[in-house]
Order: sequence, then C-alpha cells, then structure tokens
Amino acid sequence: MSSLDLSSLVLGWITAYGSPMVGLTLLIGALGIPIPTTLVVIVSGAFVRLQYLDIYSTPSLGLLGAVIGDIAVFAVGWLARPWIQMRFGASPFWIKSQAFFARRGGISIYLTRWLLTSLAIPVNLIAGGSGYPVGRFLLFDITGELTWIVLYGSLGYAFGSQWELISDFISNFSGMILGVLALAAGVYLLVKFRPKNSAKAENSEAPTG
Repeated sequence: MSSLDLSSLVLGWITAYGSPMVGLTLLIGALGIPIPTTLVVIVSGAFVRLQYLDIYSTPSLGLLGAVIGDIAVFAVGWLARPWIQMRFGASPFWIKSQAFFARRGGISIYLTRWLLTSLAIPVNLIAGGSGYPVGRFLLFDITGELTWIVLYGSLGYAFGSQWELISDFISNFSGMILGVLALAAGVYLLVKFRPKNSAKAENSEAPTG
C-alpha cells in the first residue's frame, strides 16, 4: 500500500468514526506502525474548523493516544534493560550514551515529540533502556505531545480546507532538519574520530619558525 493510499484510508477512518479514531491512530503511530500521524493532527485541526470533529474531545483523545503509545514503547526499553546491560553495559559507547541522556534526555524527548517525530521511537527505547526516570519522561513527553497537537492542529484549523498546503510544507521542512542534523553528526564524527596519526602528521609538518 502506498503512502497516499494509507493517508486516504486513515482520513476515511477519521471521517467515519470521529475523535476516538484520532486518538487510536496516534496511539498506533506511536507504537511504530507507519501512519502519517503529523498529517492526522493537521487534518484533525482542519476538520474541527469544518465542524466534522469536536473541538474538545479531538485534542484530548489525540493527546491521550499519543502518550499511551509513547509509554508503551518506553516500557519495552525498560523491560529490556537487563538484556541491554548484559549485552552492552561495558561498551564505552553505551556508557557515554547513558551519560548524555541523563544530561540532555529531557530536551531530546521534548523535541522528538513535535519537531523530529521520526526519532521519537528510538528516543523512547533509549530512555527506557537507560533507566530514565518515569516521572521525568512523562513530564517531557506530555509537554512535547501537547505542543505537537496544539501547534499542528492550530495550523490545520487556520488553513481549513487548504490543509494539504501546510502538510506538504511541514513534511519538507522536517526532512530538511533531519538532513542538516545528519550532516552535522557526520562532520562531528569525522572530526572526533579521525586517525590520531593524521593529526600528529599535520602538526609535525607545520612550520616551527
């Protein structure tokens, strides 16, 4: 099934079953099923303006579904902690990853709820697997999901029947951000892990005047 067919199918479900289907769709998407959830949020806002959906139950059920899905994925990582520690516990990379997440986990969780949504599931698994506090996870998760629903839902509401325009723009914008981050990560790794012998050779060749 193509992404266009899937989007049409999801929109048909929402039109037929209303606000509960918005919540269920966002829950399923948060579990990793490839559903265009950001599109669902935008369309939900547009449908609220067109009076196809209720203005109160739609965002509430959407938020509930997204958070439940995130908690489920977090729980998978949490339950897998013994195996992860046994398999990767002594790995310097995993140790550094845990230390980084302890310091910057909150902002990572928050941003992947609404800006870098394609990274949400890996972040949820890492949060659970690294033993990130459940209460803090919920705080940043709910805040981020609420930002996502209010921001993109409002855009859909503002554009109404022209919601496809803002949906295309957001898809392109998100792809651009991911590309920039991938490039930045590649440059960082190239600089950080380049052979030490090369760096020494460059220093030795420098003039000593």
